[in-house]
Amino acid sequence: MEETNVRDSIMVQDEQGNTQQFEVEALFDMEEQTYALLKSEDDIVLMRVVGEEDEEQYLEGIDNEEEALSILDAYQIAVEAAPAE
Repeated sequence: MEETNVRDSIMVQDEQGNTQQFEVEALFDMEEQTYALLKSEDDIVLMRVVGEEDEEQYLEGIDNEEEALSILDAYQIAVEAAPAE
């Protein structure tokens, strides 16, 4: 029997009102902040999860490219240190 990995999907709307569907590739915490790594056919996007866990949460874009690259580098190091099986 063939095993398939089903990922959560989410619709993201940009500032111009355009929507795009993404799969949630990963959720991870770093420096007391939660981040979501989203993937579509064409894009990979890193977003910050905002809101309390027991309340409504939403995603927020990361405008600072240096911050985003730093977070992605740390995520990559963590994945390489403890790869999924």
